[in-house]
Amino acid sequence: MKKTFFLTLICCLLTLNSVLACTNYIVTKGASKDGSCFLTYAADSHQLYGELYYRPSQNYPAGTMLDVIEWDTGKKLGQIPQVAHTYSVVGNMNEFQLAIGETTYGGIEILEQGQGIIDYGSLIYITLQRAKNAREAIKVMSELLDAYGYASGGESFSIVDPNEAWVMDLIGKGEKMVDAKGKIVKGWSNGAVWVARRIPDGYISGHANQSRITTFPLRDGKKSITNKELDKIFLPSVETIYSHDVISFAKLKGLYPKDAPDAQFSFCDTYNPITFDGARFCEARVWAFFNHCNSGEVAKYEDYARGDNLKNRFPLWIKPANKNIIDAQFMMRMMRDHYEGTSMDMTKDLGAGPYACPYRWRPMTWSVDGKNYIHERATATQQTGFVFVAQCRNWLPDHFGGIYWFGVDDAGSNCFVPMFCGITEIPHEFAEGNGSMVEYSPTAAFWIFTKVSNYVYTRYCDMIKHVNVKQNQWEGKFVNDIEKMSDKMKDLCNSNPDAARKELNKYVKQASKDVCREWNQLFEYLLVKYHDGNVKKEENGKFITNGTEKPQVVSPEHPKWPDSWYRMIVKDCGKNIEAK
Repeated sequence: MKKTFFLTLICCLLTLNSVLACTNYIVTKGASKDGSCFLTYAADSHQLYGELYYRPSQNYPAGTMLDVIEWDTGKKLGQIPQVAHTYSVVGNMNEFQLAIGETTYGGIEILEQGQGIIDYGSLIYITLQRAKNAREAIKVMSELLDAYGYASGGESFSIVDPNEAWVMDLIGKGEKMVDAKGKIVKGWSNGAVWVARRIPDGYISGHANQSRITTFPLRDGKKSITNKELDKIFLPSVETIYSHDVISFAKLKGLYPKDAPDAQFSFCDTYNPITFDGARFCEARVWAFFNHCNSGEVAKYEDYARGDNLKNRFPLWIKPANKNIIDAQFMMRMMRDHYEGTSMDMTKDLGAGPYACPYRWRPMTWSVDGKNYIHERATATQQTGFVFVAQCRNWLPDHFGGIYWFGVDDAGSNCFVPMFCGITEIPHEFAEGNGSMVEYSPTAAFWIFTKVSNYVYTRYCDMIKHVNVKQNQWEGKFVNDIEKMSDKMKDLCNSNPDAARKELNKYVKQASKDVCREWNQLFEYLLVKYHDGNVKKEENGKFITNGTEKPQVVSPEHPKWPDSWYRMIVKDCGKNIEAK
C-alpha cells in the first residue's frame, strides 16, 4: 500500500473504532433448520458497557414530546412528538418479534455531518417502539428521516421479523446545499438517501461496517417502490424500496455522472466505495459467515475478503448448502468466529503467542521499519459490549416466539441467555445501571464474563476448552428447556398473556442467576487450575492432592510451548541463551 493510502486507512479505522464497529448476520426462515428467522448483532466499541435495555409499552396523552438522545454520547439532540401508544422493547427486539441491528460504515466524508436530530441509535429504538413488522419499520424510519433529518454517518441496518428479513443501506446528505443567494439548491432536501432490499426466502445475508447494496431494481410498479409511495409498502410483491432521490442526489453532489444510466447506479460504489480496509476488516467477516454456510460456493471469493482482488466481490446474499445446520446454537458459534481454518486464521501466526490466542490489542494498523502491516478484525472481538442472536418464530405467540439470545463482553467466551421478547422485567445481572465501564459490580454479568475472558486470553488454547464445554452445556440446556416449554407457553400466551409474561420473567431471571453463578465458578476453577503457569492434575473432577491434613497438590504439569515458538526464541536470542 502506498503511504497516502495507509494514512487514509488509519484515519478510517480510528473513526470506526470511535463508534460501534459491529457485525450483523441474517437468516431467512426458509434458510434455517426450523423455519426461524435470525438476526445476529455484536455491538463492538471500546467504550460501550454491556447491559440489556428495556422500554415498556406505554400510552401518552396528545401533545407529549419525546427527547431524542444520541445513543453513542447521551447528548440530547432535540424533541419530536410522541405517538399515542408505544410497544415494549427488550434490547433490539420488540414485543412483535421485530428485531433491528446495524453496522456503521461512515461513507463519503462530505456526507458525514447531517442536518437533523435522528441519530442511528434513536432511529432503531424509536422505530422498535412504533412498528410491528419489517415493512412497517422501513416506513417509520423513512418518515422519521424525512421529518427530522439524520444526524449520523453511513449505516447498514438489518430489519427482521418472523416472516421476512431486509437489509437497508443509508447515508445522510451532509451540510445543507445553498446557492450564492443563500437559498436551498433545488433537489436538496433534509433526511437521508437509502435503499432497502428484502432477502429472498431461503437465503442468508450480512454486513459488517461496509455498505453492501450495489445495483438494485428500480420502480416498476410491482417489485420496487420509492419512499414517496410508502402506502404500497405492504404489497407482498414489493422487494426493494428506496428513497426517491437516492440517485438524483448523487448526481446533484457530483458523486454519480449526470448523464449516467440510472439502471447502472450502485449505492455502495457511490456512497461507500470498496477499498482494501473495507474488504479485509469488514467484508471478510461476512465472507467468513458465508463460508461456514456454503464453502463450495464462497471459497472462490477469499481473495476479495483478503483485499487482494476487489473486483471479485461476493453477492449480497447466498443460499446455504444445508439449511439443517442453521439453528440458534449455530448462529451463536458464528458470532465466535476468528477465521479459523482460513488463510486469515488468527490462531496460527506469531501474534497469537504460544497459546494460539486469536485476539490482537489495538491499534489494528502499525508500521515497522518503514513497512505497513495490519491485524485481522474478526467477528468475535475483545471490545464487544453486548451481542445477541434474535430468533423470530412465526408459528408461536409473539411473547414466547421471539427469543432474544443475549450475551455481554466477548462472544467467544460468554454465554447466550434467552430473553423472550415478552418479558417485562430485566434480570439484575443484565440490568441498566448495574455497574459501568468505569465502575466494577460483582453482580453485573458484564464484569463476571470479563473476568473469564481476560484470564482466558493469557493461556487461550488450554483454557478456552473449559469455556466451550460450559457454553455447549448451558446454551444446549436452554434450547432443550424452550422446546419442552413450547406447548404450555403457547396455550398460556393465548389464554392468559399476563400469566405467560410472569412465567417468562421467572425463567429468564433464574437462567441469568444460574449462568452468572456458573461463570464465577468457572473463573475460580481456571484461576486455581492454571495458577502461576502451572497446570494442576485432576481425577474424577477434583484436583489431586497428597491427602494430608494440609493438602498440597501433587507435582503439577508444566506443558512445553510449541517447538515453533522455541525456534523463534532461539532466532531472537541465539547464543545468549544457549546451554553449556
